[in-house]
Amino acid sequence: MENAFDVLRARGFVQQVTHPDVLRQRLGSECLTFYIGYDPTARSLHVGSLLTIMAMATMQRAGHRPLVIVGGGTAMVGDPSGRTEMRQMLSQETIAQNVQALRGQLQRYLSFEGDNGAIIVNNADWLAELKYIDFLRDIGRHFSVNRMLTFEAYKQRLETGLSFLEFNYQLLQAYDFLVLFQRYGCVLQIGGDDQWGNMVAGVDLIRRVADGEAFVMTFPLLATASGQKMGKTAAGAIWLDAELTSPYEFYQFWINVDDRDVQRFLKYYTFLPLEEIARLSALQGAELRQTKEVLAFEVTKLTHGEDEAHQARDAAHALFEGTGEFAGMPETTIPQVRLAAGVAVIDLLVETGLAASKSAARRLIQQGGASLNGTRLAHLEAVVTSADLHDGALLLRAGKKHYHRVVVQ
Repeated sequence: MENAFDVLRARGFVQQVTHPDVLRQRLGSECLTFYIGYDPTARSLHVGSLLTIMAMATMQRAGHRPLVIVGGGTAMVGDPSGRTEMRQMLSQETIAQNVQALRGQLQRYLSFEGDNGAIIVNNADWLAELKYIDFLRDIGRHFSVNRMLTFEAYKQRLETGLSFLEFNYQLLQAYDFLVLFQRYGCVLQIGGDDQWGNMVAGVDLIRRVADGEAFVMTFPLLATASGQKMGKTAAGAIWLDAELTSPYEFYQFWINVDDRDVQRFLKYYTFLPLEEIARLSALQGAELRQTKEVLAFEVTKLTHGEDEAHQARDAAHALFEGTGEFAGMPETTIPQVRLAAGVAVIDLLVETGLAASKSAARRLIQQGGASLNGTRLAHLEAVVTSADLHDGALLLRAGKKHYHRVVVQ
C-alpha cells in the first residue's frame, strides 16, 4: 500500500509539516493514530470542511486510525483563527444538538469498524471538568504570551479586538492534543493551515509535559480560481446536510465550478486514481462538461449516496437537454391562497434560496440573471400569481444553471 504522506502530497493536500521526513517514514511503517477537530457551531459541516474530511478518509484508507474531536468544549470559547470578530456564543443545549448531527455526517466518510476504525470523541468530556487554577498552573505555564502574539491569527484580531476568552483557545486546543496523546497514543494532528499556530503549540506541549514526539500536518485554505471562498455561493454556504442543501443543489455546485478548478477538485474531493484524473482533466471545450459530471457525481455519491447522485444527475441532464423532467430538483411548496393573492418575485427568489437577500434578488433581476418559466424577469416590482403556473408549478432560475421549482398545494 502507498505511503499516506506520498498520496496526500501527490493530491495537493500537504501545506506545512513538522519534521516531514520522520513523519513520512512513520506513516509508511506503522499504523498511526491522528486527529482533527470540528467545533459544532452549526448543525452541519459544509463544503469548506470537506477537504479535511477527505484527507482524513484518505489516511484511513492507507491504514491509519482517525480520531475526530467534536469540540463541544472549545465551541463554548471560540477560535479566533481566520476571524475578524468574535464568534457568536451558543448555548450548551444547541452545542449538544449540533454534536449529534455532526457525528452522523462524519459516518458517511469514515469506517468505524476494524483495527483502524475511527473514533469520535467530545472534548467537553475533559475540558468541562477542568479546574481553572490547576489548568493555569499545570498547562498555562508552558505558554509564552509573547510567542502566541506572533501567530497571524492573534495579530489580525488584535487590530479589531481579541477577548481573553478567545485568547485561551490555543491552550485548550493544545491540551486536547496532549489528552489524545496520553489516552489514545495519538501522535499527529491535521487541519487547515490557519490552525498552524494552535497545532504546533500542541506538539510543544506534548514534548514539555510528556516528553513525547508528535507531529502536525496542515492543508491549504481553499479559494476557487475566481477568488471566492470555497463552498460559498450567492445564496450562502453549501452544506453537507441534505435538509440545508438538497442533493440536487449540491450536485449543481460541483458541476458549475470554474474550469480552472476541476483538476485539483478531482484530486481533493474524489478517490479516483490520479491517472484517471489526468485523463479527465485533459478534456477540453464541450467535453469538459463530462469531467465536471464525474466530479459532481462522485462527490454527491460520497455525501448523499449513489441513489441521490443518480437522481441529481438525471435532473441536471433533463434541464440541460430541455426534456422537462424535474425529479430531484429542489422544490418549495406554497399555499394556493397565497399565490392567488400574488407573491413578489423578489420574495420568492429569497425563499427558494436563489438569492441570499432581497437586495441580492434585486441585483439579480437588474443584471438580467433571473427568469420565471423561461422568461427573463425585467421588473423589480413583478408579482407572481396563479396565472403564471405551468403544469401546476413555477420554474425559477438564477444565472444560467441554478433552478428551483415552486409547487402549489
